[in-house]
Amino acid sequence: MGKKRKHSETNAVEPTKKDDNTIEERPKRTLLGWKDKPEVKETDAPGVFRNKEKVLVTCSRRINFRYRHLMLNVVSLLPHCKKDNKVESKSSKGATLNELVELKSCSSCLFFECRKHKDLYLWMAKSPNGPSVKFLVNAVHTMEELKLTGNHLKGSRPLLTFSANFDNNAHWKLIKEMIVQIFGTPKEHRKSKPYYDHVFAFSIVDDHVWFRNYQITVPHNESDKVARGGLDKMTLVEVGPRFCLNPIKIFGGSFGGPTLYENPFYVSPNQIRALEKRQKAGKYAKKVKAKTRRKMHQLANPLEPDEYADMWKE
Repeated sequence: MGKKRKHSETNAVEPTKKDDNTIEERPKRTLLGWKDKPEVKETDAPGVFRNKEKVLVTCSRRINFRYRHLMLNVVSLLPHCKKDNKVESKSSKGATLNELVELKSCSSCLFFECRKHKDLYLWMAKSPNGPSVKFLVNAVHTMEELKLTGNHLKGSRPLLTFSANFDNNAHWKLIKEMIVQIFGTPKEHRKSKPYYDHVFAFSIVDDHVWFRNYQITVPHNESDKVARGGLDKMTLVEVGPRFCLNPIKIFGGSFGGPTLYENPFYVSPNQIRALEKRQKAGKYAKKVKAKTRRKMHQLANPLEPDEYADMWKE
C-alpha cells in the first residue's frame, strides 16, 4: 500500500487567477468568418425621428369588381399597408374602422366605399384623432385594363410630386400633408426596397386631384452604362393605375366630426343621374306634344275629297 500524504501536502497551492480584464475572449465565428469585434446593436437615438406609419386599406361590401381591382392596385403600390376584410357601409362604420385600425396597429386608413354598385367614395383618415377627407373617385382605370409599357419593382419607394397650386389654399395644404404621410413609404421599412424607381404625381386640375404613376427609365446599353450625373437622359413611362379624386368634405375627426371644409362645387352622382332622366323625360314629352299638335292640325285642315279615289273600285 502506498504511503498516506500528510495533511499539509493535500492543501495544494491554487493557481493565481488572472483579472477579468486581462482574459482574452474568444472571437465569435459566423458564416463569413471570425468576428473580432463584439456585436453592437443599433438603437435609435432618443432625439431621432423614425417614421412608423402603417396604413389600413379596406373596402365596403357589395363593391364593384373594377373598384376592387383598383384597391388591390393601391395595395401593391404601398408596401407599408395592411389589407383587411370588407366592412359594412353603415352610419356606424367610423367606430368599426377606428377599432380595426387600432387592432392592426396602424395610424392611417384608406376606405373604399361603394354605393349602388356605381359610385366609389374614398375615405382618407388619420386615426384616432383625425382629420379625415372624403373623396368621390372618378375616371378609374386599373393596371389590368390599361396595359401600359411601364414597370417597376414591387415594394420600391416612390418619389411624391405635387403641382404648385397645392400651396394656394389651406384645404389643399391639408390634403397634401395627408397624401405625403399615407402614400410615402417609410425609410428602411422591412417590406420596402431602398430604390427610387417610380414617381407618384398628384396634380390639381378643375378642383380635382389627378393621380398618375410613372416609372423612371434610363436608356443605356449593357456595355455602355450612363453615369450617375446623366439625369437629362432619364424619361418617365406611365405604369398605372389612374384615378381622379373630387374632394367633398374635410372633417376634424376620424370618419366624422366637425366639418372643416365643404366643396361648394360638388354635385352628387344621384343629382347628375336625376338631371339626365329629366332630360330624357323632356324628349318624350316633346314627342307627345308634337303628335298632339299634328292631330289638331289635321282636324283643323281636312283634306279635300279626291274625285279619282273610287275610280278603280268595282
